Amino acid sequence: MPNTEFGHLEIDGFDAESRAADSAREREDLDWEEWGGRLQRYFTHVENLLWPDLIVVGGGVSKKFEKWSPYVRTRTELVPAGLLNEAGIIGAALLAHG
Repeated sequence: MPNTEFGHLEIDGFDAESRAADSAREREDLDWEEWGGRLQRYFTHVENLLWPDLIVVGGGVSKKFEKWSPYVRTRTELVPAGLLNEAGIIGAALLAHG
């Protein structure tokens, strides 16, 4: 599902982004393993809902991929966006220009 934002899925009664975003990690001073556990819960939820062939993560989560990814196991291939946190900014600029 290209160009889809799933950060606002509800997980355990919370907006996923409020618990699993990089800003949540910083705000709550989570270590990589703790944050990986939250991301694991999120990715498992996405996999169970959609059965995707590939999950591409962008935003702040993508910038720190090497730090948290050892703590996450998915049945789906999980990769950081090629443009990392800049992907959304570049996409918006291209849309505005086009």
